Amino acid sequence: MALRDVTKETKAEPETGGIAAERLRSLVERIERLEEEKKALADDIKDVFAEAKSAGFDVKVLRQLIRLRRLQPAEIEEQETLLDLYRRALGM
Repeated sequence: MALRDVTKETKAEPETGGIAAERLRSLVERIERLEEEKKALADDIKDVFAEAKSAGFDVKVLRQLIRLRRLQPAEIEEQETLLDLYRRALGM
């Protein structure tokens, strides 16, 4: 009878140290796939920046523009005000 109970446990999701192995494997595989997609997207973005550079655009400035577009107008204004204040403090 004890053998029958053990067999039922192995047919269900096996647990190792209280961890559902199949669930863990599924999560790890999903994360790995997403990491691969993230790398592919990063490579695509790198290619677009290279294209922009070859077209004569300043990549550093493009990155700043993209960062600024994510901000709210009030946040941009605050940053510009602080930047101006710091420049004047340094005599720039």
